[in-house]
Amino acid sequence: MTNRDEQTLNHITLLGNQNTHYDFSYNPDVLETFTNNHPNRDYMVKFNCPEFTTLCPKTNQPDFATLYISYIPDIQMVESKSLKLYLFSFRNHGGFHEDAVNVIMNDLIKLMDPRYIEVWGKFTPRGGISIDPYCNYGKKGTLFEEMAHHRLMNHDLYPETITNR
Repeated sequence: MTNRDEQTLNHITLLGNQNTHYDFSYNPDVLETFTNNHPNRDYMVKFNCPEFTTLCPKTNQPDFATLYISYIPDIQMVESKSLKLYLFSFRNHGGFHEDAVNVIMNDLIKLMDPRYIEVWGKFTPRGGISIDPYCNYGKKGTLFEEMAHHRLMNHDLYPETITNR
C-alpha cells in the first residue's frame, strides 16, 4: 500500500484550504497536480461534473452541461478540488460548447501529459437542440494513440442515459 505524507503533498495548496478563492473568469492556472503512485499500471480515472456552466459567446446566456472527463494517467494526476475550481472559472467565460471541451482537454494535456484523455460535454438543450461535443487524445507513438482513434469513431455506440435534460 502506498500512503501519501505531508511532504509529498506540500505543493497541493487548495485541498483543505478554508480560504478558497473562486475565479469568475477562465483560469487554467488554478489547476494542480500530484504524482501518480501507480505509473506501472494503466487505469482510468473518471470525473463526472454535472454542474458545468459557461456562457454563450454571442448572447451571454448560460449553458449547462454534464462533463465527463476520463484519463489514463502517466506521471502526474490532476487534483480534484483544483479541477472543480478550474471548471467553475468557466462560469462567466464565453465560448461555444465545442470550444469548451477542447480547451479543457488541451489544458489537462498541458498540465498532466496523460497517456490518454477524453472530454465529453452533454449540454442541456437550448432552442430544442442539445449539443454533445466529444474530444480525445492518445499519446503519440503509443497504443493510446490508436485507442484514441478507435474511441473517437465509436464513442457514441452505447450512449449513457442522460438525466440532465
